[in-house]
Amino acid sequence: MMKETSASALPLIIAGPILRKATASQLVLWFVTTERLDATFYLYQQDESEPCYQAVIADEHQIQIGEKAWVVLAQFVGQFPVNTPLSYQLVTQHGSLTKLIPSLTYQNESAISFVINTKADYVLHGSCRNPHYPSKDSLVTADSKVEGLEILDRPSLLMMSGDQIYADHVAGPTLDAIEQVVQLLGLPKETFEQACIADTDALYSHPHHFYGREKILPTYIDQTWLGKLIPNRVVPIFSSRECENHLISFSEYFAMYLLVWSPTLWQYVDRERFAKQHFICGGEQVALKWRQQWEKESMIMDDFIQGLPQVQRLFAHIPTYMIFDDHDITDDYQLNRRWEKAAFDNLFSRRIIGNALMSYWLCQAWGNAPEKFEPTFIDDARRYFAMPCNETQDSFIARLNQFEQWHYTIPTTPKMVVLDTRTRRWRSESNDNRPSGLMDWEAMTEFQQELLNEPAVIIVSAAPMFGVKFIETLQRMMTWIGQPLLVDAENWMAHPGSANTLLSIFTHTKTPTNFIILSGDVHYSFAYDITLRNHKGKFHIYQITCSGFKNEFPNRLLRFCDAMDRALYSPHSPLNWFTKRKKLLIEKRDPNVAGSHRLVNRSAIGELYLTDDGAPKKIDILTADGELINFPPRK
Repeated sequence: MMKETSASALPLIIAGPILRKATASQLVLWFVTTERLDATFYLYQQDESEPCYQAVIADEHQIQIGEKAWVVLAQFVGQFPVNTPLSYQLVTQHGSLTKLIPSLTYQNESAISFVINTKADYVLHGSCRNPHYPSKDSLVTADSKVEGLEILDRPSLLMMSGDQIYADHVAGPTLDAIEQVVQLLGLPKETFEQACIADTDALYSHPHHFYGREKILPTYIDQTWLGKLIPNRVVPIFSSRECENHLISFSEYFAMYLLVWSPTLWQYVDRERFAKQHFICGGEQVALKWRQQWEKESMIMDDFIQGLPQVQRLFAHIPTYMIFDDHDITDDYQLNRRWEKAAFDNLFSRRIIGNALMSYWLCQAWGNAPEKFEPTFIDDARRYFAMPCNETQDSFIARLNQFEQWHYTIPTTPKMVVLDTRTRRWRSESNDNRPSGLMDWEAMTEFQQELLNEPAVIIVSAAPMFGVKFIETLQRMMTWIGQPLLVDAENWMAHPGSANTLLSIFTHTKTPTNFIILSGDVHYSFAYDITLRNHKGKFHIYQITCSGFKNEFPNRLLRFCDAMDRALYSPHSPLNWFTKRKKLLIEKRDPNVAGSHRLVNRSAIGELYLTDDGAPKKIDILTADGELINFPPRK
C-alpha cells in the first residue's frame, strides 16, 4: 500500500545504511536522510553492553542535495577490533536506527552485526543488476544465506564491479517512480543547452518523456564510410538499443539509486499513477505496445521491490565496495575516441554524462575511498547544491571529468586492487573508431606499482581481462567493418598497447605469483586457470567472472558462442598462436552443471574462498534461485 505522499510524512532515513568501508582504522557508513542527521554512532564488541567506540556524525560528512535530501557519509577513525564479532547502533534525533528500520537486523539481533576482516578469504562479487530483468535478485539470495551463517563465517566483503544501475535501460514504472521521488524530495531542477528541451520542467511535460526519450537525446552526423554513402546520416550519441527511458537529469540519476537500494521510497510513490493516465508516445498502436510493456515491467518490479528490505539488510551487515562500468553512466561510455568526441562536443550529452558522474560520486565513489576527495572537491559539490545553476553545475562536472583517482585499493590480505577501466582510456591513434584500451599507459604504470612485491593480489576489473576468445573475435570483426558499438567491442585484448602492457605486468619478476581477477559485465559466469606455456613454476592467474546479479545473456547465442569457443580455442588449438595471449596456457573450468557448457547463463552472485597463500580454494556462484554451482579445478 502506498503511504501518504506528503514530504512531511517521509521518515528520517530513506536509504542505507550501507557499510561502505571497514578497516582496522576506518569505518564508513552511507545514508540518505530527509533532514540533517543529528546522531551518535556506537560500536560494540560481542556481548558487551558498553560501547568500545562512540562518535557524533560530523556536519562536514553531510551534503544537502535537495529540500528533503541529505547524503551522509559518516566516517569514523580509530583503532578498531579486527576479526571479531562487532555490532553498531545509531541514535538519531528520531530514535535508534534499529527502531526506525526494524527489518535491518537478523534474528535475535538488537543491533547490526559485522566483522572487520583483515583477510579477504571469502568474497562475494558480481555486477549487472537490472531491476526489471525477469529473474530473481541474487542479492536477496545472498542475504538469505548470510542470515543463516555464524557471524565469523560470513563473507569478508561484497564487491560490486559495475552496472549498479542501468541508467540507459529504465523500466517505465521505475521512471514514473523516479519522477515522483524527484518532486517528493525537492531535488534540483536544471536547464539544458543544445537540447530540444529547455529544462527539466520541459522534459517532464514533453510528449516523449516516457518510452520515447531516444527522440529527445542528442545526435551527431555520421563521419564513417556508411555516413559517406548516406550523406547527413544522423547517429544517436547514446547508443543503447533500449534507451527509450534513458535518465537525463542529475535528480533522475540520484533518485534511481535510492529506488534500487532501499524499499522506503517505494511506499511513498503512486505505482498506479501512470496507468491511470494515458500513454502519449505517438499513435494508438505505439501506445498499446508500451502499455503492454508497462504491465509486463510492473509485474517484474513488484517482485524486485519485495526483495529490497533484504538487499538493504545485506548492505548494512557486509562491507560493500563498488566501481562503475558503462551502464552506471550510459551504454558504450568512452568506448572509442569517436564516441568521446561526439559526446563531449555536445553540451547536452556532456551534461547528461556529468549528471551520471555526480550521482556516481555521491552514491558510490565517495564511500570507496573518502580520503581521495580533498576539502576543495567537497566545496565544489556543496557550491552546486547550495546554488543549483548552469555555472556551478558545469564547474563541478568539469572537476569530475578531470578526476583520475576513481581506482582504489582495499588493505586486506590478499590486497585488493580495484581498477577504473572507464575514464583513463588508451585511445587508438590510427583510427578513432577502434575501441580504446581499457587503461592508458600511465594508469597501467600506476597499476603495476600497486602489485610490486605483493605475494598475491585480487584485481577487480569490470570487464574480464581474459574473456571468451570466440566472442572477442566476433567483436574484432565488427570493429573491422566499422561498427564496434553494435557489439560493445571493448575488451582488454582489443587494443594492442594495453593488451601487451597488461601481459608484461603479469610476467614481471616482482609482481605476485598468484593473481585473482574478479570481473563481471558480460552477463554470464566462467572461471579460467592461466599459466605461462612451457613454464613449470609459480606463475598463476585465476580469471573469475560472475555476471549478472540480475541479468543474463541471450541463451541461444551464448550456447553457440560457448560451443564455438570450445571447438576453436581449446588450450592446444593452433588458432591460439594468432592471438595476443599466445604465450599463456588458458584452461577453462567445467562447472558442475548438466551438459558440456563452460559459460553459465544464470543470474547469480559469485562466492570465492581463498587459501592462506591467496589461491582459490573454492569457486562458486549462488544463483538467484538458490542453486550453488561450483567450478572445480581441472584434473
